[in-house]
Amino acid sequence: MENDGLERRAADLAARCEKNAAISHSLFLTPAEQVQLEKWARHGTDCTVLFHGGREQCQRRAAFFLPYWMDADCFDPAELIRCVEIKAFFGEPGHRDYLGAALGLGIDRQWLGDIWIDGGTAWIFCLPSVEGHLLASLDKVGRVGVKTRGVPLGEPPTPEVKTERVRFTVKSPRLDAAAAGLFSLSRTECARLIAAGELSLNYESCLRPDAAVREGDVLSLRGYGKGEVTAFGGVSRKGRMFMECERYI
Repeated sequence: MENDGLERRAADLAARCEKNAAISHSLFLTPAEQVQLEKWARHGTDCTVLFHGGREQCQRRAAFFLPYWMDADCFDPAELIRCVEIKAFFGEPGHRDYLGAALGLGIDRQWLGDIWIDGGTAWIFCLPSVEGHLLASLDKVGRVGVKTRGVPLGEPPTPEVKTERVRFTVKSPRLDAAAAGLFSLSRTECARLIAAGELSLNYESCLRPDAAVREGDVLSLRGYGKGEVTAFGGVSRKGRMFMECERYI
């Protein structure tokens, strides 16, 4: 979704929330869209805005606009998000297979949240309006027959996130230097990719190779993956700073 369209839609949802004194919400958003909406919410509305995808670990989340009488602690995601379990027979389809099967039913991607997979079982977080369609119509994923059922949000096991630790030195905590170490590239190549808009800092495209990088920042490079800056510590004999990252694998 384009940024302007996203903000216009958010303004409409905020106005609806204030007028009806009831929760309104977006469809599922990408991490980049969530960052954009978080910035907008700081000055764009008096509503409390929170993001949820069904579980704390979900990356795709919807924005929920809470009315004046409701505190964030009272929000129950189970009232507005569903989870569909899919058991495959004689096979272990992948993420692309499950997503393709759901989209093949005519369901738009924005109505679907995360897809978690554990062996031959998958769980799709979704909005209530498409839960019934998934339960009634999804009987095959790829060439594999499947069986579906609705389950509580807390039932799916939390997926294991596989990472590897990467440690390197930088002259200064610049974006191009951090990306070069994290993705095993030269500074020159990183500068080229940054200029081409291929690198995102905290899910936003950043065209500044000298942008400062801090602990907790997430770097995503198209075609190379994603990683998080976890620590700075110590200085080498040549006066360079040690940096540690976790790269997702």
